Amino acid sequence: MKAYLDCFLCFFIQALKTARLVTSDEKAILQILKDVSVYLSQASFDVTPSEIGLGVYRILSQRTGVEDPYKEVKERCIQQALSLYPELKRLIETSEDRLMTAVRLSIAGNVIDFGTGSSFDLKQELGTILSQDFAVNRYKEFRDALEKAQNIVYIADNAGETVFDRLLIEEINRPVIYVVREKPIINDATREDARLSGLGDVSEIMSSGCDAPGNILKFCSDEFLKIYGSADLVISKGQGNYEALSDEARPIFFLLKAKCRVVARNLGVEEGSIVLADARQERKE
Repeated sequence: MKAYLDCFLCFFIQALKTARLVTSDEKAILQILKDVSVYLSQASFDVTPSEIGLGVYRILSQRTGVEDPYKEVKERCIQQALSLYPELKRLIETSEDRLMTAVRLSIAGNVIDFGTGSSFDLKQELGTILSQDFAVNRYKEFRDALEKAQNIVYIADNAGETVFDRLLIEEINRPVIYVVREKPIINDATREDARLSGLGDVSEIMSSGCDAPGNILKFCSDEFLKIYGSADLVISKGQGNYEALSDEARPIFFLLKAKCRVVARNLGVEEGSIVLADARQERKE
């Protein structure tokens, strides 16, 4: 998925929000925005929003000297999600379709995103998504692929939703490689975040080698690319990973909430929709 003009406004909002999280020095923040402005003026529209976002956050890191501005926020979100874990586990165990409930909860966790500039109410979101109709629903294809899969790769998105990913992986109940970012970027999940969420108990955690806000393959490690290339099922969480992988002709299932109009438009759905998409099917249509 290529970048749109709309993405540029979003990058400025993200840069301002993140800079203010780190410093109250208005002159320093203004310089960051000037640097971002120069960078964006030279950015190509022939790359994904995630790749452009990588450059924006490198400017923030270089100017502030802070590598992980969302560290405390991520930890707080993970703890909040962990406090809900027993209740959500019971919900899955008592549901008519356990796998579908786990899929819905995994998507509900995708609302924990500080890269979209929107606020959220996690408990309210859970209630909504558990009853909301899918705008794209490839559940049958997902379930069938899952039954046949031997090598499953699960690409993480945001740190707080790792607890919700854990619920789905537990329901899948077979070996899964859980893929995280190489270094902190916005509130995306790293090894530390995944371990804190208990993913080490239910999956093998590995880094993709990429530190962009999306799993951009040309920036990934050879080790990950080998695992990715041999996978017969890839579960991809969130918008950033969709942006990076939507053109792949691979057995990839995208689980996300369309939180911005650019991604919604690309998927052909309304903003706010929930999606379980199959990369192969969506490319045909």
